Formats: sequence, C-alpha cells, structure tokens
Amino acid sequence: MKVVTAAEMREIDRATIRTYGIPGLVLMESAGMAVAAKAMELFPEKRFLILCGGGNNGGDGLVAARGIHNSGSRAKAIILSKQDSLSPDCKAQYQLAQKTGVDIEFRKTVSKSDLHGSVIIDAVLGTGLSKPVGGDLAKIFRLINEADVPVIAVDIASGISSDNGEVLGEAVMADHTVTFGLPKRGHFLYPGAGYTGSLQVADIGFPEKLTGSEKIKAELVSRDIAATLVPPRRRNSFKGDYGHVLVIAGSRGKTGAALMTAEASLRAGSGLVTLGVPETLLDIYQSRVMEEMTLPLADRGDGTLAAKAIDAILNFASQNADVIAIGPGIGVTPDTEEIVKKIVLSSAVPVVIDADGLNAVKDSTGIFSKAKSPVIITPHPGEMARLLRQKSVEKTDKKTGISIQDIEKDRIETAISFAKKTGVYVVLKGVPTIVATPGGSAYINTTGNPGMATGGSGDVLTGIIASLAGQGLDSAAAAVLGVHLHGLAGDTAAAVLGEHSLIASDIISALPEAFLSLCQS
Repeated sequence: MKVVTAAEMREIDRATIRTYGIPGLVLMESAGMAVAAKAMELFPEKRFLILCGGGNNGGDGLVAARGIHNSGSRAKAIILSKQDSLSPDCKAQYQLAQKTGVDIEFRKTVSKSDLHGSVIIDAVLGTGLSKPVGGDLAKIFRLINEADVPVIAVDIASGISSDNGEVLGEAVMADHTVTFGLPKRGHFLYPGAGYTGSLQVADIGFPEKLTGSEKIKAELVSRDIAATLVPPRRRNSFKGDYGHVLVIAGSRGKTGAALMTAEASLRAGSGLVTLGVPETLLDIYQSRVMEEMTLPLADRGDGTLAAKAIDAILNFASQNADVIAIGPGIGVTPDTEEIVKKIVLSSAVPVVIDADGLNAVKDSTGIFSKAKSPVIITPHPGEMARLLRQKSVEKTDKKTGISIQDIEKDRIETAISFAKKTGVYVVLKGVPTIVATPGGSAYINTTGNPGMATGGSGDVLTGIIASLAGQGLDSAAAAVLGVHLHGLAGDTAAAVLGEHSLIASDIISALPEAFLSLCQS
C-alpha cells in the first residue's frame, strides 16, 4: 500500500474531483460515514462528542455526527470556528446536519464536563496543518489528552504533521484513527505514530489509478508484499544455486559480530558462507564455526585487518563469492578504512556495509558514486548522522551540524535524499526502518519490536540482507525482504521470550519460523 504526503493526497483529491468528476461533497460524505460506522462499531450505545474545525476535516466530522445521529445514537458537534469562516463544503455539511437535527454549537473552547462520558471524535485539523498549534486549540488538545475518554481521529490526529509525524505545538492523542484513501507518512513516523492508535484506511472512492500511481514514492511493506519476494527453492537445486556470502568482519574483542553475521546468512538461505577474519584470530573462529568456512586474512598483529588483505579479499570474491558483507566488528583503523574504500570501488559483486564499515567511509561518501557494483548500507541514526556530517569548505574544517534528532525528524526524506545523492541503497534502521533506493523510492517496514534494541541485532540484519542478495534478489528486494524478515523473526522470538530478555541470537533462531509464516501466507 502506498503512503502519501499531504501534497500527494491533495493531488489525488484534486484529480478525483476534476478529472474523474466525483464531487468533493460525495467524497466527504463517504469519509464521514466511514468514521461514523467505525465509531459505532467500536463504541455501540455510547455518546459521541464531535469536535470540528472550520475546514474540510470539520466537514468530515459533521457528516460523521449526522450518521451517528441518524442511527439513533447520541451525537453532539462543537465547531471550533466562526460560522462565517467555514469552508464551502464544511458549510454545506453544517447546514445539512442542522436540518437533520444534529445538536451543533459554535464555540472557542470546551470544558471537562463536555468531554465527560463521551467518545471524542477529533475532526479539528486533519492533514493540512503546517504551523504549530497554540492558543485555545492547544488548551483543548491538552484537556482531551488529560481526560479519561476514548478518542477517534478523523484522517490524522490534530496537531500531527502528516508528512513527518512531528507534533506541531500540541496534538491530540488518539486511540483510533480512520484515514481515507491511503495512509499518511505521519501515521508511521514517530512521534506521530504514537498519537495514531489503531489505524483503519477507508476506501471512499478514489480511483485506483491515482492511489496506485508510481509518482507516489513511499510504500508500506506488508506481509503479502514480503511473501512475494521470498526466493523460490527448486527441487533439483544444490548449494551453489543459493549464493556464497563472503563476510569480512570481526576483530579482537568483537569476534561475535562476525559469527552472528555469518550464521544469519546461513539461516536466511545462503548455500555457502565464508568468514574472512584476521589471521591471528583464526583459531578462535575455527573453534566456533560449523557450517561456515574461514578465510584467514593478513592482520596488523593486534587482531585487526591489515591493508595488505585487500588483494586476498577481492581475489576470493571475484572467484567464489556472490556478495560481500563488510563492517560488523572490524574496528576503525587506517587499514580498515582503506580496505572498505577499496572494496567499494573495486568489488565485482554487491556489497553490504554496516557498523565499522560505515564509520570507515564517513568522510568519503563520494566514493559510492564510483562503485562498480550495487552497495547497500545499513546505518542506525547515529551512523547516518556521521555519513551526512561532511567536511565543510571552510579552512577550519568544521562539520555540518547534522544530529540524530535531525535524522529522526524525517526518516523517509533523509534516506531518500542520501540514496539519490550517492547511488547507494539505504537501510535506515530504527522505528520504523526505512529502505530507500537511488531512484527515490522508499519502503516503510512494519515488523519489529523494542526487544530488538540489543547488541548484535544489526549484525544479524547485515547477514540476512547479504544472504538474500547472494541468492539473486536485486538490492532493493534484498533490503526490503531482509528488513521485514529480521523484524518478523524478532516478533516471533518476543512472542515466546518477551521483549526484555531478547538477544540477537534469538532473532537468528526464529528465522526459520519467520520464513515459514511468509511462505504459508
């Protein structure tokens, strides 16, 4: 399902009315009645207070009030606007609701007694908000949030940016949201996601040609979409058909990162996995691996890779590997920086970069555009901020002021912008994880839980994505399916173990069940 910005939704609305000839009042009628139906389904025999603004969101609310009233339930509408300030469609709905007998008042404020014992339907602002909420509206929103009453938001909770989920001044905390046509980005991006509650997307008659348009670049990754990406397994196949992953990872004190990346690759379906590790640590790895193979590489004598390992890595990859995963636990030294950069520039197979591999290129992201093969990067917000914090042209060599908070203000646009600029596939980890492509598309993941915020979880994700790329999926599909599977395995593990005790190896152990659930869906 596509996910839209406010501007994209306005264009769908405009084209529906002008190109397809469906009147705006007809769309408003369908929207309001969808809200009324959901409200009465959730809260039968309750009293409803519908708070309306003066725009079209308020018009939706007045339709809902009329639908609830006509069903025999109690509904009262308070319009938080002057009567002469109503939009044309809102005014038409006000007049119709009034004739139908709906109890309607025009007010600037509401009181605790208004809210007491009612289900609140928030139809105040909707998706068009572009400036912070203040004054009387802010007080009303705080009063609603402090009251112990259920709240249903119309389209999006008032005060939430539909584009990036930002709380603009003050916002209504909804228990349920009924949105129309397509979900909005602000329903999934925090903090707005936390104000949405359960989300229902109501079909109100927008043409599929508009809601499915390729011009809409963001898409929600559902279970059904993920299931279509799972690579098939032929009966007459052998291990060479399912890819050979070369994992370049680990250093003294961080051997576990390499082992988890490799094991995750195997559990995600790889036919072969080779661990390229510092030669002074080879005995440690040899005592731990079972199905994986090892490739001893030159190191500096301290358990970190030496630059002279580059030729061995590239030679092995060109002759044996289908993908390289590099970065987990390798450390950041001048040698590892040289290794990562050379692999990006020279590898004949796709490269997945995580962790210390990203830190190695944080000041030289321009090399991504010179890569011979596709590159997938998997930064968390801190690593993304470092990748964006490029050297300035000033003599003081200051860095541009990019922070984690800047990243989190708009995860989707951050990922899209970097992918388009550099030509890499970006997996911006977090809640939700975003996959962005060089072509400007973005995919919003729907799986995962807080228990996955644990050391090694990212190493597991790197292994899964590399495995899928090695099995022949293109970079976008490998990243999208990899992220979904990673979160689904985490959810599967958390259902048994709980979130507090979840560790990264539990995610690996749950991968088989995650695959089964997708293959059987």
